[in-house]
Amino acid sequence: MAVRLEAVTFAVVDAPAVAAFWGELLDREVVTEHGGALVPGDATQVGLRFVSSGTEPVGRPRLHLHLTSSSVADQQRTVETVLRLGGRHVDVGQGPDDTHVVLVDPGGVELCVIEPGNNYLTGTGFLGEVTCDGTRRVGLFWRDALGWPLVWDHNEQTAIQSPLGGTKIAWDSWDGSPVERETGRSRQRFDLVTADLRGEADRLVSLGATRLSDLPDGLALADPDGHEFRLRAAAATPQGPREAR
Repeated sequence: MAVRLEAVTFAVVDAPAVAAFWGELLDREVVTEHGGALVPGDATQVGLRFVSSGTEPVGRPRLHLHLTSSSVADQQRTVETVLRLGGRHVDVGQGPDDTHVVLVDPGGVELCVIEPGNNYLTGTGFLGEVTCDGTRRVGLFWRDALGWPLVWDHNEQTAIQSPLGGTKIAWDSWDGSPVERETGRSRQRFDLVTADLRGEADRLVSLGATRLSDLPDGLALADPDGHEFRLRAAAATPQGPREAR
């Protein structure tokens, strides 16, 4: 596949601080970029990018992250680490019997520390899942866009995973109602890179994407649910597309 998911991107007020949080939590390097910072992934673990925004996020996020645990003690250690690094607990309506722990990082990015024994996330690694609001149609779009197999398809819930394994990306429209389309600047998005910008852009449009605008080193597009993503020429110097728009 000629296109690669470089990172899942979040717009936050203090991008360097949030990137430092995730770098320490995931034990990864942090790469400073124009307008933010990247916590790179690898062949099986999705990268995370944080770009600077002048405003705090409002409402529930469209994307959040799931971390895995090998034992109850391991889950508690992860929670304690998140709190020590500046995260906090958050109430999103979870019940007293729920065994996962919901927190937010210092930038307001939501994360769940999943209980041990969760078979669905077995073998995914520590960053087990990026979970998104989205329809089945958009899950199928991203299956074809990235060339990642569909590993879950039930009602309106879908999930894909790299052929090499690792972090899953999942979509759920929850009650089956249409997913709210974004207006204005996107606070969460996927960043893709390719050596064939024109060819991949045409292919993604043929799969159901919509062109939004040209960028200094690539394109802004929208997936079939209307959510923005970026396609960047792999050889370009990192700049404009990394900034929140």
